[in-house]
Amino acid sequence: MTRIFNFSAGPAVLPKPVLERAQAEMLDWHGSGMSVMEMSHRGKEFMSILAKTEADLRVLLNVPSNYKVLFLQGGAIAENAMIPLNLLASKSADYAVTGGWSKRSVEDASAYGKINVVASSECDKYTKVPDFSSWKLNKNAAYLHVCTNETMSGVEFVDLPDTHGVPIVADMSSHILSRPIDVSQYGVIYGGAQKNIGPAGLCIVIVRDDLLDAASVLTPAVFNWKTQAENQSMINTPPTYSIYIAGLVFEWLESQGGIAAIEKANIAKAKLLYEYIDSTDFYANHVAIKNRSRMNIPFFLRDESLNDAFLKGAEAKGLLQLKGHRAVGGMRASIYNAMPIDGVQALVSYMQEFELAH
Repeated sequence: MTRIFNFSAGPAVLPKPVLERAQAEMLDWHGSGMSVMEMSHRGKEFMSILAKTEADLRVLLNVPSNYKVLFLQGGAIAENAMIPLNLLASKSADYAVTGGWSKRSVEDASAYGKINVVASSECDKYTKVPDFSSWKLNKNAAYLHVCTNETMSGVEFVDLPDTHGVPIVADMSSHILSRPIDVSQYGVIYGGAQKNIGPAGLCIVIVRDDLLDAASVLTPAVFNWKTQAENQSMINTPPTYSIYIAGLVFEWLESQGGIAAIEKANIAKAKLLYEYIDSTDFYANHVAIKNRSRMNIPFFLRDESLNDAFLKGAEAKGLLQLKGHRAVGGMRASIYNAMPIDGVQALVSYMQEFELAH
């Protein structure tokens, strides 16, 4: 049987041990006689799952005690509205546009107040993060929003601009937990779970305590971070099963040695694929080397008339979901934490075979 490797950008591959444990616990979680999907979200069983999931995430990311961790719904797209509702007040906000998702964030936030685009790489086809010296930051902005890893175009931040105290709000959907970060550098970190944490339906928000008092009076309770924090993310029924799977993923990450260890594995996987792409003119990656994502690697065939043949051959080899985002084209390999190096090796081997054949 052909071994399957799923390179989807999201919903994405999950660690096999996580799926096996979820399978084993599907009908009866820890002798409760219930599936997690059936539990009351306020019952002692699920409350214990929620508490451990949050505690494990805090350990993995070394989240300071003055930050709240929220488990919300609607994904990162919903946060595009929640962020200005919770933070903008009567001020303006700065946004950097480094790809399709941060551009979408600007479009969604603009309905709620004055949004200033302080940097953009659109003219460079989103192939880099603009040099920070060119950013037109406003020292009186309510916040600066960045997407620190652009899933579509494969652009990743390696550092942050000096905002002189303006809180940084970061969409980390597609590389959270892939490398160590200093949470204290950010006012808010958020991300949809379906790329590197768990199933779709869950969005994690990590927000500094002092940013919980600026919400507009028009903010619905379900969107109000302070209200959610005061109610353990349960102003409504939370996405219980997605939280449970996220907790299993966090345990798996701990078993791998934590974030520092998983980063080493991610560096090795990305290095293997980028080095092959760079070794030939049959394939190309156009992202500035400094800003190449470790998680999402777009690449293009020199002769794009071969795209369909490439994808068909890849599928026959068990290499799935390699078609690039419709806004970008080409191919894209998403190699999140759960992708084993075997998958990247199999992809490189196939790319070599395809090149020789064409």
